[in-house]
Amino acid sequence: MSECGGRGGGSSSSEDAEDEGGGGGGGPAGSDCLSSSPTLATASSAGRLRRGLRGASLMARQRPELLCGALALGCALLLALKFTCSRAKDVIIPAKPPVSFFSPRSPVLDLFQGQLDYAEYVRRDSEVVLLFFYAPWCGQSIAARAEIEQAASRLSDQVLFVAINCWWNQGKCRKQKHFFYFPVIYLYHRSFGPIEYKGPMSAVYIEKFVRRVMKPLLYIPSQSELLDFLSNYEPGVLGYFEFSGSPQPPGYLTFFTSALHSLKKDYLGTVRFGVITNKHLAKLVSLVHSGSVYLHRHFNTSLVFPREVLNYTAENICKWALENQETLFRWLWPHGGKSLLLNNELKKGPALFLFIPFNPLAESHPLIDEITEVALEYNNCHGDQVVERLLQHLRRVDAPVLESLALEVPAQLPDPPPITASPCCNTVVLPQWHSFSRTHNVCELCVNQTSGGMKPSSVSVPQCSFFEMAAALDSFYLKEQTFYHVASDSIECSNFLTSYSPFSYYTACCRTISRGVSGFIDSEQGVFEAPTVAFSSLEKKCEVDAPSSVPHIEENRYLFPEVDMTSTNFTGLSCRTNKTLNIYLLDSNLFWLYAERLGAPSSTQVKEFAAIVDVKEESHYILDPKQALMKLTLESFIQNFSVLYSPLKRHLIGSGSAQFPSQHLITEVTTDTFWEVVLQKQDVLLLYYAPWCGFCPSLNHIFIQLARNLPMDTFTVASLASGTACFWTNCVGVTPVFASFPSLSRKDLSVKYPEDLPITLPNLLRFILHHSDPASSPQNVANSPTKECLQSEAVLQRGHISHLEREIQKLRAEISSLQRAQVQVESQLSSARRDEHRLRQQQRALEEQHSLLHAHSEQLQALYEQKTRELQELARKLQELADASENLLTENTWLKILVATMERKLEGRDGAESLAAQREVHPKQPEPSGTPQLPGSSPPPANVSATLVSERNNENRTD
Repeated sequence: MSECGGRGGGSSSSEDAEDEGGGGGGGPAGSDCLSSSPTLATASSAGRLRRGLRGASLMARQRPELLCGALALGCALLLALKFTCSRAKDVIIPAKPPVSFFSPRSPVLDLFQGQLDYAEYVRRDSEVVLLFFYAPWCGQSIAARAEIEQAASRLSDQVLFVAINCWWNQGKCRKQKHFFYFPVIYLYHRSFGPIEYKGPMSAVYIEKFVRRVMKPLLYIPSQSELLDFLSNYEPGVLGYFEFSGSPQPPGYLTFFTSALHSLKKDYLGTVRFGVITNKHLAKLVSLVHSGSVYLHRHFNTSLVFPREVLNYTAENICKWALENQETLFRWLWPHGGKSLLLNNELKKGPALFLFIPFNPLAESHPLIDEITEVALEYNNCHGDQVVERLLQHLRRVDAPVLESLALEVPAQLPDPPPITASPCCNTVVLPQWHSFSRTHNVCELCVNQTSGGMKPSSVSVPQCSFFEMAAALDSFYLKEQTFYHVASDSIECSNFLTSYSPFSYYTACCRTISRGVSGFIDSEQGVFEAPTVAFSSLEKKCEVDAPSSVPHIEENRYLFPEVDMTSTNFTGLSCRTNKTLNIYLLDSNLFWLYAERLGAPSSTQVKEFAAIVDVKEESHYILDPKQALMKLTLESFIQNFSVLYSPLKRHLIGSGSAQFPSQHLITEVTTDTFWEVVLQKQDVLLLYYAPWCGFCPSLNHIFIQLARNLPMDTFTVASLASGTACFWTNCVGVTPVFASFPSLSRKDLSVKYPEDLPITLPNLLRFILHHSDPASSPQNVANSPTKECLQSEAVLQRGHISHLEREIQKLRAEISSLQRAQVQVESQLSSARRDEHRLRQQQRALEEQHSLLHAHSEQLQALYEQKTRELQELARKLQELADASENLLTENTWLKILVATMERKLEGRDGAESLAAQREVHPKQPEPSGTPQLPGSSPPPANVSATLVSERNNENRTD
């Protein structure tokens, strides 16, 4: 056995030796060839591969179980790969066939297989068609399905509702339409369309829009309906057409199509189109000729469509109306997704948001009429008579027949004669609140008389007797508790009705004055000089019997000489303030969530809310939810915002979450308690934290220990969470942050804890003691002020008061000098305006001369171009004549040559003919013997002579 093993080992060794010798035979010569030739390198790698395979086969012979295992593992891997690849084909399954989206009993025709061609077929046979494109998986499509069915159940007898599945991949709708969102609503009015609806997916709004498409024009048969049309908050376009001579007058179809175009461009339908057929009504809006179109605007000049400038087409009428429209307020319809709608509107300036429940199908909207009245008065800066007439119509006040609604603003009536003093006013001093009170409430009580809610006439100044004033004082003292809580330096007015007459009411303008003021009458000029009027929220207590008897908030001429008794303070307020409001309306049934974000209560029976948002001032104000949303409260709310120093309080929204369990040591600050806790007299250390901050809870033990070491009567330790509005108001970007607010006199010196200083108890103590009021430090707490200090402080305060009074006198003198300077500046401005007017006239004259010279130069240029063209044409003709003359000369030369040639031919032919005639006369005469004969010559044949004769005749005819 050892021998077989030795043989085997020897043979193997010999083979290896042969391989080694073969691989490296020749000694150094083989290595040189390997290093110099790449072929030998490849041979050596192949030799190593053969040795590896030989070693593997040897191992397999020695251990055959490894070979079997390797083969089994390879087969298993191949089977698994094949099984996986075969199963991959079964992952993609064909889509399930679509099913009906609407119920079979639904009035909506459901084309759930996307039959767009059938929808186009049925659309041709219907006057108005609504196409509802949906996707079965879309949540918004599923939500809108019930709304579409509800609208279809009310309009199915007039409108065809068709629903099309535009998601089925084998349907024509999916192949031809490429929508980026669902659902999509298209409306067709006969051959006009599509008109896409993008409004709220609510049944009432969809039905309202469909009815607008069905009847885009509103027929106006009477003056009352004309006033309803013009006093509406939406812009109005009127067309005058005479139907007496023709059932379809010229231009009516174009005007009808323009109304449909406006719905196509503005899906909200903000522009209303009306038709007048009565020529007397048409004259009221300055329409004389049939086919004229009138655009009504409340404050700017109303317009008539310029047919001499623009072509009378539906597109031009619609574009002209949309570009020149004037809106009192605007409806906002946020779609619920990411949008810049509110951001873009808030950038325009302060905004008044009114949330009201709105039913678009209702015939009347009393609250919107009141808002329209407020908007008209707010923007009526010039006292336009047309606007006043529309206001009277909104108030349902009987007035004389409107003679004309001219395009231009009518001339203003002359101002009434000035009233030096009103006989209907009396000064009332209310008693003190308490015996130690230092203030009085002084009120100016006036009796105002109206006529059906209208302001008094300028001719008949209202007079009142002693008994009327006594009745007013009785009513005033019955309501004196209302005026106890004014406590304001500004004059605040309130109205209340009398129980004796529905056409009179009382106005009380009150102001809080100090007891130190020496007499109300003596200081009357100082108290009421240039007052700041702020109408308080006390007007919510006014008793209103009827809309026609609701008075305006008026100012007394005795208190404010610059204001006329017959004018209201609210009228034209937008032109007298730098904080002009843009008014926006939102449907509270759809967008109450936005109202809750602004501060409206989440649970309320009547969803009415008003808020003013001023992005520039980073503040917003809300109307007291306890007050009813009506004209009087809106006017007071707008007036309080418009004054220079607004009495409105900024509204902040926050949460009352608590972070620290020990309420006695650490005060949790919320939005409502921020001003009370942080801005009080004591020193405050405030911690800004966030509930999601992981590091903030690790500082709780330091914060609590700090609160225990500080006296609670002089120091306040508080915390503020990131969920409150004050957190962002104080511009805190990171948490946690410590801030020290010193005592009341030094609250503006608040300091933030240094970021590079470790947050430890000693460092916090040093920080708050260093920045706190020295009088509130622990070593000075026991020291209380003596009586002498209090007396000296009182003397010092009286000195300050006298100094302030002298400064006030100086300021009044400066104000008077500034007023005189203002008069001088105004005179200079008037002269400058006259100079500017004269320069403008000269500029217009120069422009007219320039235009005439320009027109003359254009005429000369045109004449020059015309003469140049004529000369060029003449030169071209002369050149043509020259070329023709050269051609004629050439042809003449050739003709001469031809004539000469023909003459020679004719002479030869004549000679031949004479010779032939002689031969005919002397036939076959013997030739003389001496005549030489040409070889090969013979007489010409007879046919040759005939040919010559025919050619001569032809040439004669040609000549």
